[in-house]
Amino acid sequence: MKTITSLFLILALAVFASCEGPMGPPGYDGEDGEDGTSLLGSVFEIEGDFTEANGYTLYYDFPSNFEIYDTYIVMVYMLWEVAEANDGSAIDVWRPLPQTIVLDDGVIQYNFDYTIADVQVFMEFTVSELLPAESQDQVFRIAVLPADWAMDKSIDINNLNSVMKSLEVNPNTIKKVSLTK
Repeated sequence: MKTITSLFLILALAVFASCEGPMGPPGYDGEDGEDGTSLLGSVFEIEGDFTEANGYTLYYDFPSNFEIYDTYIVMVYMLWEVAEANDGSAIDVWRPLPQTIVLDDGVIQYNFDYTIADVQVFMEFTVSELLPAESQDQVFRIAVLPADWAMDKSIDINNLNSVMKSLEVNPNTIKKVSLTK
């Protein structure tokens, strides 16, 4: 008798435990919000003057809707010159920072550092007088890259054009910021 009762209880438990009730009503759609910002491929362009007043440093704060992780890297490229192509069109020549210029009377170095909140591009020099071409109207592009992506050996992160091509970033869509600090 105990065996029959035990079998009946096990059978009842199996039948009732595997039952499902009717499907509930679907949930409501949420309100549309602002799309998130993808950092993969984020490139910014800043322009500014290195002066004694700003300590020969340009500061760029990342937008508040950006979340940059500790595992991301930031690369900064300097517009070194505008060359002329064979067809007469202008070609931007970008160099990665740091860049050092050795002159007869000293050295000029352009360098940068960054945190998850900002980028500082700064100039260090031993020359007694800076020329306007060395300190005024300087243009830089800042690329924010996940470290895993940047470590891909097939991408030359020292070449801005290669980085932008790999990220499918259109140069015409880069956000440009003029710094006045």
